[in-house]
Amino acid sequence: MRAAVLKRLRFAPVRLQHRSACDVAVVGGGIVGLASARELILRHPNLTFTLLEKEKELALHQTGHNSGVIHSGIYYTPGSLKARLCVRGASLAYSYCDQKTISYRKCGKLIVAVEREEIPRLKALYERGLKNNVKELRLIDGRAIREREPYCRGIMALDSPHTGIVDWRLVALTYGKDFQDAGGSIVTGFEASDITMATESPAGNSEGLKFPLVIRSSKGEELRCRFVLTCGGLYSDRLSEISGCSSEPRIVPFRGDYLVLKPEKNYLIKGNIYPVPDPRFPFLGVHFTPRMDGSVWLGPNAVLAFKREGYNLYDFNAKDFTDALSFRGPSGVRAQALDPEGNLVDDFVFDGGVGELGSRVLHVRNAPSPAATSSLAIAEMIADELEARFNL
Repeated sequence: MRAAVLKRLRFAPVRLQHRSACDVAVVGGGIVGLASARELILRHPNLTFTLLEKEKELALHQTGHNSGVIHSGIYYTPGSLKARLCVRGASLAYSYCDQKTISYRKCGKLIVAVEREEIPRLKALYERGLKNNVKELRLIDGRAIREREPYCRGIMALDSPHTGIVDWRLVALTYGKDFQDAGGSIVTGFEASDITMATESPAGNSEGLKFPLVIRSSKGEELRCRFVLTCGGLYSDRLSEISGCSSEPRIVPFRGDYLVLKPEKNYLIKGNIYPVPDPRFPFLGVHFTPRMDGSVWLGPNAVLAFKREGYNLYDFNAKDFTDALSFRGPSGVRAQALDPEGNLVDDFVFDGGVGELGSRVLHVRNAPSPAATSSLAIAEMIADELEARFNL
């Protein structure tokens, strides 16, 4: 079933012509780039948009390698972008899936305390979730835990019934179809290697420097445009650098590995089951996550990846490894942007640059989990920002 749906959502490759140009170029075909491109073209149908993706297919990397959870917004600092975007994004995601008949399961989530010392932290999470306007949160006792999850044991849990699961790659590809159906162009196999100002008009073009930016690919292809939005994920720092903008925050890649329950044991887990987060570590802990295909994952761990797209244990890229080791930062964390002092960048970061080039570029520098859940809300914010900066 999933294979048939994904096949239906495959995009016919578009080749750039010698004088290809557009009003806005979006670099990056993951879920944030696709959601943003969709939002922009729906708001501005009279402008021309082109999305550039370095792979032959869309949404192959972080979008296609996540746990598939629709987060409710419990953990995040009240008032932060993470909190606001997650809560709104989850609501928009459920509505979008209903509209597009994309299957999801609102299977809920338990954050389970197994030691008495965890109870104050659990109650603090409950209060935080209430401040973030998470729906129908409640604290439950050990008996109620067993009613929800017969094979789970704990002394208290935070029950989040609006947490769900979905195939985020399927969602992202549907964003892409919306974008293409609205008139947007999607170019795959285009790895942006340079973003510069044009020095002259293309030969035979009478419009002058209407499209003053030039994006060049590693294969020598060119796209001219008026403005650029980059949503590069693991390569966000490098995309910023090639446009002459800041290299900070840096991206240090960490790989998260999951175990998979044997199919005959899947009955043990009904919904998401998480531990109470340990304040010593900046991640949520190893947890059980049911998947849309019926499997159940246990994980993730967090280990330094030797390659930015290193999904296999022995994948290695010398430049990625050197970048990671030469940047001072804490150990034991999952993929995360770090500031110049090695501190975790815990929220979304958007910036541009200075001068004629920098003033025409907006970079999504850090879009941490829950970026998939928040994607439609992030897209709204990015579109607002582009409209304000570029007077679209």
